[in-house]
Amino acid sequence: MVDYEISTILNDEYDVVVERTVKALKEEGFGVLTKIDVKKTLKEKLNVDFERYMILGACNPPFAKKALELEREIGLLLPCNVIVQELEEGTKVAAVDPEKMFEMIGNPQVKPIAKEVRTKLQRVIHSISK
Repeated sequence: MVDYEISTILNDEYDVVVERTVKALKEEGFGVLTKIDVKKTLKEKLNVDFERYMILGACNPPFAKKALELEREIGLLLPCNVIVQELEEGTKVAAVDPEKMFEMIGNPQVKPIAKEVRTKLQRVIHSISK
C-alpha cells in the first residue's frame, strides 16, 4: 500500500468492481463526476497498450462546499480520485487519503473535513471488500 492511499485488492472481475465501487461511493454520498478510462485513452492518443485502469473523480458536495468555504484553492485537490486497476493478482481499488493530501494546505480548519471524508472513503473500500 502506498502512503497516500486507502486500498484493497479483490478477486472479482474488473467491470464488476468498477460498478460496485461507483455504487458504494454513491451510498456514502459521493457522486462520480468523471470516469477516465486510462487504457482506452492511452490506446487512442499514444497507440500503447495498458492494463484496464479507471480513474473515478468522486465528490461529496456537502464536504466539498465546506472545504471550499475554508480554503478556496482546495479546489486544486478536488475531486477525490478513486482508481480501479486490473492486476495479475486481482482488481485493485484505491482512494486517495484526504488527510494526507490536505496536509500540504496547512489550514487546520480543513483537518476535520479531511478526516470525515477519509472515514467515508474507508467505508467505501471496506464495503466492496465484503
